[in-house]
Amino acid sequence: MVNQGPAYLFTGQGSQYPGMGKDLYEAFPESRAIFDKADKVLGFSLTRLCFEGPPEELTKTQNCQPAILTVSIAAFEAFKARVTPRLGSTSLATGRSGQEGQGLRVKFMAGLSLGEYSALCAAGTFSFEAGLKLVRIRAEIMDEATRRHPGTMAAVLDLDIEKIRDICLKSGAEIANINAPGQIVISGNKEAVGKASELCVEAGAKRVIELEVSGAFHSSLMLEASAELKQALQNTVISAPLVPVIANYTASTQSKAAEIEQNLVYQLYKPVRWVESVQYMLSQGVDKFYEFGPGKVLKGLMWRIDPEAVVVNIEKKEDILSL
Repeated sequence: MVNQGPAYLFTGQGSQYPGMGKDLYEAFPESRAIFDKADKVLGFSLTRLCFEGPPEELTKTQNCQPAILTVSIAAFEAFKARVTPRLGSTSLATGRSGQEGQGLRVKFMAGLSLGEYSALCAAGTFSFEAGLKLVRIRAEIMDEATRRHPGTMAAVLDLDIEKIRDICLKSGAEIANINAPGQIVISGNKEAVGKASELCVEAGAKRVIELEVSGAFHSSLMLEASAELKQALQNTVISAPLVPVIANYTASTQSKAAEIEQNLVYQLYKPVRWVESVQYMLSQGVDKFYEFGPGKVLKGLMWRIDPEAVVVNIEKKEDILSL
């Protein structure tokens, strides 16, 4: 019999909004400490950008990725300080010590694209400071790649994935995110994605929505950038996670530093296998999910994957105090 337990999920890029994290900062010293560290590491007030915007600055890839990671870990730190002991788990830290990991009941951690970095931070694979520097570099690398190789992404709704695969082969587009049944994101240069979008509609897709993104993420247009990311990862201290973290690239657990490094490199230009990741966790006895970070995107995807799965959002002060 598979033992039951919760899993922690971390949101990805696109869920940012001005004001995110402000009540956490005001209510919890652990959250405040994370924001203060972020400002110091980055050399500018990410805190002010999160709280006040403006939206066009917050949405920029090089800003929103570190911002979402910071808000996610700020929520996680406040949660673990107040709630985790009541759940019967020892304290999880974003750093490491000899006593951590004993008696942990958290079965898995996982994050959607950028959220995988938040999950690895929360699991102690790298410190928050190191993770923040890494994510900022990743965002800058991705931003530069979009200028060298312009592209776009589109969400295809309610069309069988095998039909989408065939259409991608014909059009030159690529599958980027397998987010949920009936929600597949395609990526590539604008001509390829435009052609694929037309073919998907002709094949019976309910809708195809071009996404407001700066480039063709999770596609071969990011392949060149992956070499730069690999260098940044090699300059980062990576340790084995205290809790199994599901890799987007493999949809399974990763435990060794070299394996984590390679999976993050692949993640930049290969599909995010979110449906399989969630299904794997459910098959291993996960009975509740906690979603950390701004918005409720992962809860919405979960409803499509398994409507009976329980997802608790940890985004605001009330979310923590009500547990």
